[in-house]
Order: sequence, then C-alpha cells, then structure tokens
Amino acid sequence: MSLERINPAELSPPTGFSHAVAATGSRLVFLAGQTALDGSGKVVGETLPEQFERALANLLTALAESGGAPAHLARVTVYAVDVAAYRGCAGELGRIWRRLAGRDYPAMAVIGVTRLWDDQALIELDGVAVLP
Repeated sequence: MSLERINPAELSPPTGFSHAVAATGSRLVFLAGQTALDGSGKVVGETLPEQFERALANLLTALAESGGAPAHLARVTVYAVDVAAYRGCAGELGRIWRRLAGRDYPAMAVIGVTRLWDDQALIELDGVAVLP
C-alpha cells in the first residue's frame, strides 16, 4: 500500500491537507460520518474543538478496528454547521489533528451544512482509507 501526497507548486501551499492523494493498495475502507458521540450515543463537548477532537477520535477508532492507521487516510470530508467558527479555530483544530493523526494529511474538504443529525453536533467527519 502506498499513498502519494501530491501538492503542485503552482497551487497555493496546502495547510493541513493535501491537494491530491494517489493511492495503491488492496483494501478500501469507507468510514461513515462521525460526530462527537460518546459510547452511550450522546453528543459530548460544548465547543467546536472539543467536538472535533471526539469526532476525529471516533473516526480513527473505526479506522483502527478496520486494520488501518491515520497514515492510511486518503480522503476526509468535514461537515461544519459554522464554517466561520471552523476557520476561527483552524490553528487549534490543526494541533488536535497532528496530535491524533500525525502529519500525513489526506485530501480534505470542509463543507458548510445547516445542521447535522443530532441538533447538538457542530461537526462531522467521514473518510476513505487505503490499506495494504
């Protein structure tokens, strides 16, 4: 398995993402959207960074149970109910990402949504991983 992160010099420098990821491997894992739900199904965390950390941890837990690691993530989509708040927290969210997932960034997008399944949820992450 290999993931090649592609960041063309003529595009703006990527910060916390890769412009493209080329993947070769033998197993694709499609990760369902994860919010800040705890084991009992309740949304935890009052702030966007707290919920981001829990949602990312939940995504990485599903990935690990599938036999993968953060470096296997080829694509992550972030759904945020407040994109301006997401941008305002970008530095803190980046530190959370690096602490939990490292510096091998997948191709990413942030999409603004009016709401998520649970009213209290501020953010949701889903992804695709390529495993050996």
